[in-house]
Amino acid sequence: MERNQILKIYGTDFKQMTKELLAEADLAGRIADRDSRIVLKPNLVSASAPSYGATTHPEVLAGIIEYLQERGFRSIVIAESSWVGGKTMEAFKVCGYDALVEQYGVKFIDAQKERSHSVDCAGLKLNLCDCVDDIDFLINVPVLKGHCQTKITCALKNMKGLIPNAEKRRFHTMGLHKPIAHLNVGIRQDFIVVDHICGDLDFEDGGNPVVRNCVMAACDPVLVDAYVCKLQHYEVDEVPYVRMAEQLGVGSADLSKAEILTCGKAAGRDSVEDENLPRVRRIVGLSDSVDEIESCSACYGYLMPALDRLKEEGLLDRLDEKICIGQGYQGKTGKIGIGRCTSGFTYNVKGCPPTEQQIYEFLRDYLLGKG
Repeated sequence: MERNQILKIYGTDFKQMTKELLAEADLAGRIADRDSRIVLKPNLVSASAPSYGATTHPEVLAGIIEYLQERGFRSIVIAESSWVGGKTMEAFKVCGYDALVEQYGVKFIDAQKERSHSVDCAGLKLNLCDCVDDIDFLINVPVLKGHCQTKITCALKNMKGLIPNAEKRRFHTMGLHKPIAHLNVGIRQDFIVVDHICGDLDFEDGGNPVVRNCVMAACDPVLVDAYVCKLQHYEVDEVPYVRMAEQLGVGSADLSKAEILTCGKAAGRDSVEDENLPRVRRIVGLSDSVDEIESCSACYGYLMPALDRLKEEGLLDRLDEKICIGQGYQGKTGKIGIGRCTSGFTYNVKGCPPTEQQIYEFLRDYLLGKG
């Protein structure tokens, strides 16, 4: 397939349709030799089942692995880390990756346990996990979904799983968009297989899956994310890291030159399902209740669904002051704060990060006058 193409397939046999997709894309023809060390990078952000809308389906990985092994590729590794506050190996088990690696005899690297080193990524020094240096061919396997801080997350942002936790925290102090763009200079994606099966269009941690039963293949991560912006009714410039990555030479965001193709039983049809993705904006109203400075994804990601629950119960209207969250509040005082960074606040939810349930119960009690 060409770099300006995005190839899609629809169905419910996720393993088989992934194999068909890769055959159509001639993935094997893109890999230099059979001894190449091939690394698969899924999304295991948290310990939630793929049907919840946050994590990569193991059947997609199984399809990729079978396709490669049937063509003589033997050095296949899966590498990933969960977000700050989560444990990769918990997600590994909940998502069925333990059975996956046992069945196919592939290695799994928990990047949270990796050492790291500094790399100059187009003028911005970033710390990358050491396993990045051992990659001959990187296959990114992100989930197409929303994100409560960056609006969308797919190919480009998924590379954050290959940096250490301390660097993930630092990304938030830098505003996320710039370091994400530069990270994709330091870590080059050779191929992308997008899990567009049932991603949550609002929360990166899932909970409200939108079923599309689609898997996509592409070679350009910038083009993929530009297309994801379109599917979720955003302009590319509303997600700054996409344009930044384009300017750094990572890829092209020009959808006018893109070819969106289908294969399998749906070959030749228009992608009606994708074009009609619901215009979900639940996080927009919720964020009006929050003052956020440099918060980590997990902390902010747990706060949003907790607020959503309170809104559904009619309690959020009782809030008389904004909720503060983020590393920018360390050492400061205030009224209501979330997490360890706001430990000096009068009302504070402890934890780094506190869970969604802890935040919900704390704020519910506060709004009911019990806090």
